[in-house]
Amino acid sequence: MQEIAFTLKLKPGFEAEYQRRHDEIWPELAQALSDAGVREYSIFLDRSSGLLFGVQKRTENHTADQLPALPVMKRWWAYMADIMETNPDNSPVAIPLERVFHMD
Repeated sequence: MQEIAFTLKLKPGFEAEYQRRHDEIWPELAQALSDAGVREYSIFLDRSSGLLFGVQKRTENHTADQLPALPVMKRWWAYMADIMETNPDNSPVAIPLERVFHMD
């Protein structure tokens, strides 16, 4: 299993809306993530800064790198663009994190 982590940035004042939208994640998006080999996905929020910390566990043969090409992913990005920092294509500005410690 591969584990990756990244940060995203929420615009101020949208904490509850971000939570609501994820509580109602579209079934077709959840299925696309699962089909791509994403087995666990958690997002944590630092309310003081609006920083989101995402962690995904992916199968060794995952196809998560192909998710951005899917229409459902593009629709989700457009849906979330008003409450997050985004790139010109509406994808969230995601900064990959380097693991510096791990303990089982």
